Amino acid sequence: MSIAENYLQVEENVLQACQKAGRRREEVRLVAVTKFVEVERIARAVAAGAKEVGENRPQEFAGKWEFFQEHGLQAHLIGQLQTNKVKYVIGKAALIQSLDRLELAQEISRLAQKRELTQDVLIEVNIGEEAQKGGIGAQELPEFLDIVSAMPGIRVKGLMCIPPNVGEEEARGYFSRMRKLFDGLRAHCPRGAEMEVLSMGMSGDYIAAILEGATMVRVGTAIFGPRQTV
Repeated sequence: MSIAENYLQVEENVLQACQKAGRRREEVRLVAVTKFVEVERIARAVAAGAKEVGENRPQEFAGKWEFFQEHGLQAHLIGQLQTNKVKYVIGKAALIQSLDRLELAQEISRLAQKRELTQDVLIEVNIGEEAQKGGIGAQELPEFLDIVSAMPGIRVKGLMCIPPNVGEEEARGYFSRMRKLFDGLRAHCPRGAEMEVLSMGMSGDYIAAILEGATMVRVGTAIFGPRQTV
């Protein structure tokens, strides 16, 4: 299948999952993950209807930024972000989805103030408590949210997670926990945070994520095929 056909199939799957969950299609945003995907191939997904993209690496994000602007795309930084790479995405990323430590929040705040802007972010939650992954632990999340929400130049828009690689059905339990965390924080949201976005679900489990309440899914392989690493 072509990239356009893949994209349309993912769109159909998202629609069906929303209908099964009793949700409107407009409640779920589809982000096409473009890591290692050249702009010529991204353009095929755009032609099929893609409006949002996600990059894992800050420098690759910066290299494609002109293309993203030309095509009116909302571009997200979804991969781990080192403090010395914030300069590549600040003020450009619609969302920095991988805020996972205080040091990073402080650098985002510093650069945002310097450029007189407000950067929207998602807090990454290590929902599976995996040592090799970034993210804030569920127990530490409320305190971290309070601290970050008070920082100038940062606006917390919600949460993001990458569950353990356990298959779609097993992942539903982690997605369910994320939804409960999200709903709890939304009910007692500190000033400076909005709790609108719950970003979870990728190519192998995005349908389960939608059934459990995701408002954004990040799909790469199912659209562009296996990545050609560089």
